[in-house]
Amino acid sequence: MDHTKFKLAGVMGYPILQSRSPILHNHWLAHYGLKGAYGHFQVEPQNLEAAIRGLSALGLAGCNISLPHKVEALKLMDVVDPVAQRMGAINCIVVQDDGSLHGFNNDGYGYIQSLKDVKPDWRADAGPVVVLGAGGAARAVVLSLIDEGAREIRLTNRSIDKAQALAAGLEAVVKVVPWAERNAAMDGAALLVNTTNQGMYGQPPLDIRLDALPLSAMVSDLIYIPLETPLLEAARLRGHQTVNGLGMLLNQAVPAFEAWFGVKPEITGELRQAILATFQ
Repeated sequence: MDHTKFKLAGVMGYPILQSRSPILHNHWLAHYGLKGAYGHFQVEPQNLEAAIRGLSALGLAGCNISLPHKVEALKLMDVVDPVAQRMGAINCIVVQDDGSLHGFNNDGYGYIQSLKDVKPDWRADAGPVVVLGAGGAARAVVLSLIDEGAREIRLTNRSIDKAQALAAGLEAVVKVVPWAERNAAMDGAALLVNTTNQGMYGQPPLDIRLDALPLSAMVSDLIYIPLETPLLEAARLRGHQTVNGLGMLLNQAVPAFEAWFGVKPEITGELRQAILATFQ
């Protein structure tokens, strides 16, 4: 790959200005002495197709895809990676030399790696997993947990229809639990995962009780604004090991950066500090 050529990438979503992705990618560009830049692309849903079609014409190396575009963007790709195809959504576009658009989904990889960063000996088959939510992020988490060897996933969502749709074809591992029974579903679990936006800055906290969750269970939240959601705070105070969404953000960025800029970056303490400084 030609490292002398200036390369441009970014993150596309709506809204998107809250994303920390530019901080981490521009940190890596500076650290490795590469010519390039990474920015925010605030794209309303009705303009998504025009924006994606313009990536190649503008000479971009590619871009990340954030909410609410992950499902619709997949339909606009020339080639879709098998992992992304299974997840039904993409979070990364790589523009090929011939201008074609290849779609990938690194969310699941980023999530699993974030757990292993906190607990290197973490295993998906250590016990039942409770997943809250049934959107695109939940699908990425569920499929990745299954690939890692999870034997029982208890999926619960306010809309049971959405949960059943996600579980379709995965019934050997995924059991749908009515939202009214979410607290009881914690009994005997080894991992609790929140994939909803409840607890995110500006959103109400998650309506959940942890009484039935064994103290040995890990509690994870995909949210990273704030770094400690009400769920994670309650879990920490009970003595659980907790994992916020920052690790997932950092880890999913590694394969994307390598695809665009030709260098596999490291997640260092310096990078974490640069991101954490933006929360002060």
